[in-house]
Amino acid sequence: MAGARAFDLDLAGLKLGAGEGRRLELEVKFEPLLLGSQSYAAQPARVPVRLDVSRMLGGGYALRLRFTAALAGPCMRCLTDAAPLVRVDVREVDRPGEGEELESPYMRDERLDLAAWARDAFALGAPVKVLCREDCAGLCPVCAADLNEAGPGHAHERARDPRWAKLRELELE
Repeated sequence: MAGARAFDLDLAGLKLGAGEGRRLELEVKFEPLLLGSQSYAAQPARVPVRLDVSRMLGGGYALRLRFTAALAGPCMRCLTDAAPLVRVDVREVDRPGEGEELESPYMRDERLDLAAWARDAFALGAPVKVLCREDCAGLCPVCAADLNEAGPGHAHERARDPRWAKLRELELE
C-alpha cells in the first residue's frame, strides 16, 4: 500500500501547557492506495484535515484526526468510475515511558508523522469493496455487458450440448 508524503508536525513548537489544547486545520497529500491489484486515489488530492492536539497532565499528548475524502477508482463489479466517501475520525494517545500500549507509533520525540497516521486511517476506513453504488449488478459473465445498463432482462440462450441431441428426438406419451 503506497503512503502519503512525509509530513512531520512538531508538537513541541505549539508550546502547549499541561491541560491545554489546540485545533489545527491542515492539508495532507496522499499517494494512491493499492487495494488488491487496483490503484485508488484520494479525492481531492490534497485532503483538508482537522487535528485536535491536547497536552496531557503528566506529559504526552491526546490527538484526534478527522477528515472526509472520496476513494476514486474503478468499481470492483462493473469497472465504471466509483468514488465512495471515507469518513475518518480517529484518536491516538502518546504517553512515553508508560508502556508500549500508550506510545503512538506515529510519534517520535514530540514529532507527529501526520501523513502516515492519515494514510493508515484512510486505508482502514476504506470499504472492503469499492462500488459505484450499493446495488451494482456488475458485468455479464458471458458478454461483459454492464448489467446496470442492460437491465434485468439481459440473458443469453445456453448452447445445447450435442451429446444430448438424440434425446430431443425422443417422444414420450
